[in-house]
Amino acid sequence: MFGGHSMIETIVLLVLVLVVAYLIIKFTFKIIRHLAINTIVGIILIYIINYLGIAHIKLDLINLLIVAIGGVVGVAILLILSFL
Repeated sequence: MFGGHSMIETIVLLVLVLVVAYLIIKFTFKIIRHLAINTIVGIILIYIINYLGIAHIKLDLINLLIVAIGGVVGVAILLILSFL
């Protein structure tokens, strides 16, 4: 015993901390993967739209964030905004 806690309590606490850390890392990578896929698909769509001359959408930081979060819907929003 140390600090008024038994060894079992310390081990249980350590296991819980490790499980929570694992879950946080797992969900963080899942979110990053989703954003990366959205961004890649969105950039490809923007290049196609720009190449075909449908509209001219700049690839700056704000537009990339819109595409990363919104995906195809984000590209559609940028396309609509480019016509206004």
